[in-house]
Amino acid sequence: METLAIVLLAFFAAGWFVLAGADIGTGMLTPWLGRSDPERRLVLTSFAPFFLGNEVWLVATVGVLVGCFPALEGELLSGQFPVLVALLTGWIVRDTGLWSRGRGPGPRWRAGCDAAVTCGSWTVALSWGWLLAALLTGRPYTPATGLTGVLTALAVAALFSAHGLGFATLRLTGLPYERARRLVGRAGRPWQPFALTAVLMGGLPLWAGTSLPLAGRTADPTTLGLLVPALLVVTPLLVTVQAWIWHTFRHRVSGPSYL
Repeated sequence: METLAIVLLAFFAAGWFVLAGADIGTGMLTPWLGRSDPERRLVLTSFAPFFLGNEVWLVATVGVLVGCFPALEGELLSGQFPVLVALLTGWIVRDTGLWSRGRGPGPRWRAGCDAAVTCGSWTVALSWGWLLAALLTGRPYTPATGLTGVLTALAVAALFSAHGLGFATLRLTGLPYERARRLVGRAGRPWQPFALTAVLMGGLPLWAGTSLPLAGRTADPTTLGLLVPALLVVTPLLVTVQAWIWHTFRHRVSGPSYL
C-alpha cells in the first residue's frame, strides 16, 4: 500500500504539471499573444475548456498528500508557508480574472481581468519554481533563498511559458497563432514542441520529489487500506473524463467561449 500511495502521488503531481502547465503557460503569455481585446479573448478561449478539469489534478495531489502522508504534509505546510500563500494567491487571482472577464462592463474591466490572469499565472509558475528550488536543493522544509532560489524559480517559469507556447500553437488561429509559431519555429510537426515540454514538465515534480522522505512517512495501514483502493477506483474515471475533454476540444479555436 505504501508503494501504491507513492505512485499515486507521483502520478497526480506529474499529471497536474503536464495538463495545468499548458493553461498556466498560455495565461502567462496572454499579453504577447493577444495584442487586442478580441485576440486576448481568443487566447483565453484556447484553454478555457481545460483549466477547471486540470485543477482537479492538483486537488487530487493535495488529497493524496494529506490523506496518505499526513505527517509530511504538516511539515511541508509549516515549512513552506510563504511559498504556499503566494501559490494560492496567484491561483485565486488568475481564476477570478478568468471568471470575471465577461461579467463586467467595458474594455477597462476586461483589461483588468486579463492582467489578473497574466499576473496570477506568473505568480503560480514562480511559486512552483520557488517550492521546487527547496526540494531540489534537499531542504524541503525551508523556503529557498539566494541566487539558487531565484534562478530555479525563473527557470521553472520559463518552462511553464514554453509549455504554454507549445499548447498555443495547437489551439490558436490567426495572428495569435502566428506569434506563437514564430517563437516555436516551423521545423517539424506542430505537436512536437508541446510533447517535448510535456515530458520535461512531467519529469520535474518526479525529480524534485526524490528529496521527500516518502518511504516510512505514510499513514497507518488501516488508513492506507481505505484510501488507496478508493483512489485506484477513482483514478481511471478521472483519466477517462480528462481524455474526453481533451478529445472533444482538440480543434483550434476561432471564436470566444463562455468566458
